[in-house]
Amino acid sequence: MSIVVPPRGTRGSEIPKFARALMGLMQGPYHMAFRRFGDRMRVQGRPLVELETVGAKSGSRRHAVVGSFPEIAAAVPSSWVVVASNSGSARHPAWFLNLAKKPDQVWITTGKRRVKVRPETLEGAERDRAWQEITSLAPGYGRYLEITDRMIPIVRLRQETKEA
Repeated sequence: MSIVVPPRGTRGSEIPKFARALMGLMQGPYHMAFRRFGDRMRVQGRPLVELETVGAKSGSRRHAVVGSFPEIAAAVPSSWVVVASNSGSARHPAWFLNLAKKPDQVWITTGKRRVKVRPETLEGAERDRAWQEITSLAPGYGRYLEITDRMIPIVRLRQETKEA
């Protein structure tokens, strides 16, 4: 399987400029908190993983903390499932575009482990089943479909090696 990037949406949520600036300032403290408490932190009740990608344009290492769905990932050993929702924006999140452009340069940190992974988007019936389970486990994701007309990618991250 590979990464399929669906078309950008025509409508969706937008984060105000001041909030984006504030989020930029909070990146350092947020990542420090994740490194210290990551295995206990949750978003919409979901355990978090930190994605490390390489910028599609800049070539710089980029980090994003996202919710994961171990219940769905359990079907494929040594994998994690994440959702590229971007809070219902018309745009895909930067981390998704980065891993689509450079799929051989993706790692996750979960708890204290850093693992090299290979991303793939779920498609067709597999994606539909995963979306149903995601929205039953974290109903907030279902509301994003009311905000955007973009196909929200679901990404499986398969472990490539033991530890990176």
